[in-house]
Amino acid sequence: MSLIHKTAAELGRLIATGETSSVEVAQAHLDRIAAVEPKVHAFLHVDPDGVLAQARAVDERLAAGERLGPLAGVPIAHKDVFTTADMPTTAGSKILEGWRPPYDATVTQRLRAAGLVILGKTNLDEFAMGSSTENSAYGPTRNPWDLTRIPGGSSGGASASVAAYEAPLSTGTDTGGSIRQPAAVTGIVGMKPTYGGSSRYGLIAFASSLDTPGPFARNVLDAALLHEAFSGHDPMDSTSIDAPVPPVVEAARQASVDGLRIGVVKEFGGDGYQPGVLARFQEAVDLLESLGAKVVEVSCPSFTYALPAYYLIAPSECSSNLARFDAMRYGLRVGDDGTRSAEEVMALTRAAGFGPEVKRRIMLGTYALSSGYYDAYYGSAQKVRTLIARDFEAAFHQVDVLISPTTPTTAFPIGERADDPMAMYLADLCTIPSNLAGNAAISVPCGRADEDGLPVGLQIMAPVLGDDRCYRVGAAVEKAFEDRWGGPLLKEAPAL
Repeated sequence: MSLIHKTAAELGRLIATGETSSVEVAQAHLDRIAAVEPKVHAFLHVDPDGVLAQARAVDERLAAGERLGPLAGVPIAHKDVFTTADMPTTAGSKILEGWRPPYDATVTQRLRAAGLVILGKTNLDEFAMGSSTENSAYGPTRNPWDLTRIPGGSSGGASASVAAYEAPLSTGTDTGGSIRQPAAVTGIVGMKPTYGGSSRYGLIAFASSLDTPGPFARNVLDAALLHEAFSGHDPMDSTSIDAPVPPVVEAARQASVDGLRIGVVKEFGGDGYQPGVLARFQEAVDLLESLGAKVVEVSCPSFTYALPAYYLIAPSECSSNLARFDAMRYGLRVGDDGTRSAEEVMALTRAAGFGPEVKRRIMLGTYALSSGYYDAYYGSAQKVRTLIARDFEAAFHQVDVLISPTTPTTAFPIGERADDPMAMYLADLCTIPSNLAGNAAISVPCGRADEDGLPVGLQIMAPVLGDDRCYRVGAAVEKAFEDRWGGPLLKEAPAL
């Protein structure tokens, strides 16, 4: 087995024992990026010399006897919405093209401290607004399983890089499903930690009450190791939870559902769901029962209002957050020839720098927050958010975790929903409630749809700070697929 096909845990062990070096592992992944990146377009920036310098530094630290974490020397792809002092950070937008931040995000700092080697910055929907990575100002990323289809979004570059074996791990952000949805459609593992469990400091904000950094990996244990590496309280983030990181690695190793109560969300199924997705989901339910779990149906009636509530709350917050991109302080500046006012320069810059989806959401949010409409729209959406949190609370009194399909369909063709925003928004139908409530949720592969042979994801939702439950159940499903059928998916995306 080549180095690019090994798990992150295996690579960390091989590097730590001296059986291979971080430089060798980094070079193998750089070679893979060079080979497949023209097809996939997962990355916006890769610096081979910088990558090898990072890897050499890790090898030197290990040779000096320094004790590092289990992922020391392992390569990782980093979503281009986290600030990095040594690389550009664009958030997938022309308005920040070429911008180099003066500081590292907390997540970036912790990756470096753990000895991970950052390969580069991955493509995304502009300012993380989208479900397909078609909204990037730098062109779409393609799904390694079928290069004519989307890799999900907004973290589509991050998910595609892992599915294409360009990196064993990557970081993403989840605002309405932007880790779990791309993980599902590219056949990998993606975790949204409890809101506040991972720091937002240095994360370019989309919707501040929703944005959550999280890990991507090709298996549950690797995701847990990465989750543990960059999570935990951060005094630089006022929304950070001052509590220990849940025992996610221990839970991933436990991989047992015997005696657990698992609830199937009644509202997530039926019309609008692809038959192959529902078939794989039912197989996963049957599998969990065979492993000793007690599965019951649970109703969460307010979940049906999650989508419209989210598309009032998230645009409202984005209209406030993106006001900072005013052509006065950093980033793009258009029309500043000395003949125009500051307001005119700002208008020209925003017209040129923001893409159609970002403009659409800014206008929606500004309208929802405007005088006379605030209570009717934004205020009502926040009330729905409270009802959704109460539904989760009631459900978790009955069961330990909730499960559902991660997405209603498999990956759709590039361009298919480009002119239909509502159809695009429906891709996050199952994932949005967990963002509104702030609880933990993970997507793990559960097979491939009969109609198109594309990956299907199983979503596992747990209470606030119950992240370990997601890993415990996810690892049990993964192990059962391995034991019985050799795995939920092929070992490598066939399109590459």
